[in-house]
Amino acid sequence: MKIEKVDIVVVGAPWRELTIIELTTDTGLTGLGEVRMVNKTDTLIAAIEELAARYVIGMDPANLTRLAWQIQVGEYGLPGEVGQSALAAFDMACWDILGKELNVPIWKLLGGKFRDRVPAYANGWYQGDRDPKIIQKLAKGVVEKGYRGLKIDPFGAASAEISRSERKRALTILEAVREAVGPDVQIFLEMHGRFTGAAARAVARDVIDVEPGWLEEPVTPTDITSLRSVRQSTHLPIASGERMHEAHDLRPFIEEGLVDIYQIDLTHAGGITGLQQLVGWTNAYNVLLAPHNVCGPIGTAAALHFSVACPNFMILEHFNDFADPWVFDIVAGAPRIDPADGCFAAPTAAGLGVTLNREECSKHPRTGGRLALFSEGWEKRTNVENYTEGKQS
Repeated sequence: MKIEKVDIVVVGAPWRELTIIELTTDTGLTGLGEVRMVNKTDTLIAAIEELAARYVIGMDPANLTRLAWQIQVGEYGLPGEVGQSALAAFDMACWDILGKELNVPIWKLLGGKFRDRVPAYANGWYQGDRDPKIIQKLAKGVVEKGYRGLKIDPFGAASAEISRSERKRALTILEAVREAVGPDVQIFLEMHGRFTGAAARAVARDVIDVEPGWLEEPVTPTDITSLRSVRQSTHLPIASGERMHEAHDLRPFIEEGLVDIYQIDLTHAGGITGLQQLVGWTNAYNVLLAPHNVCGPIGTAAALHFSVACPNFMILEHFNDFADPWVFDIVAGAPRIDPADGCFAAPTAAGLGVTLNREECSKHPRTGGRLALFSEGWEKRTNVENYTEGKQS
């Protein structure tokens, strides 16, 4: 079996563009991959087209480690976010083909079922003004959908420093969320790498009584010195990893015990194969994996299959119930959480278990929408104008 065709479809929304690929083999089997590239969709498409012509057309979809070597090593230049994301799209689609060929869900090929239920937490739900009463009402809606965890960045457009009044505002929002969801729902604090070490330490002190499930990227992901100072100043768990793209990126954090939960995104880290290679390493150091997932239903399905089989899995991120909920319709078989327990069920269909609906995709053309975390109003995720250059701080 050989791959003979690569198609690219881009689905647009005000704050993200989903780059979808479909591989077709000479036997008629097809496989899907999906990447939400942060603000560089054109760059990703160019990489997919160039690498597909060089390595993917004509390959056996089973030769995944060889494909990874070609892109990561054979190209000589370091792959980085773009190369690893292109590889992830190919890898995901190849796994989909292999599952279909063998007529089994992908998790059966990853070591089998470790769990029947995959817990999820909500993101993208706080699309309102930074008013505690507004955010509190939105948080109640998350719990009503069944989620037992939710994530929030209450810091507005803060960068590096944050004033005492803004810290108080953020804390008031978090306290309102805690009041809304009760003591047993996890609140994960997203810090988006905004802060200096000093500012992050101050925030960590402020939020102790809210008891967040983790502090996510309290400082920029490459600032090991500042992260070390945060680690030493708080007992709260630290999460990071969505901007770590290759295995060696984790090395200093693992060796120093700086991170408790690794949020590696399989769509930016070489796909299912890339993330699967990290399972034994992270498990040996007694740390958890909570995959970052800002994709539509195809990327979510890939992360779900991985999560079913991963022994040191914690929880899976999910946007699609709150940000662009129409995105479920771009495929048949989209994964959805069960409102009874806030979990995904283990998939049963062959491959990824989803089928592309091209007609629905065509209803949502590219928008140019992007994530601009240091612009006022970014958290609303509803208006492309929130992301124009003129509104950058």
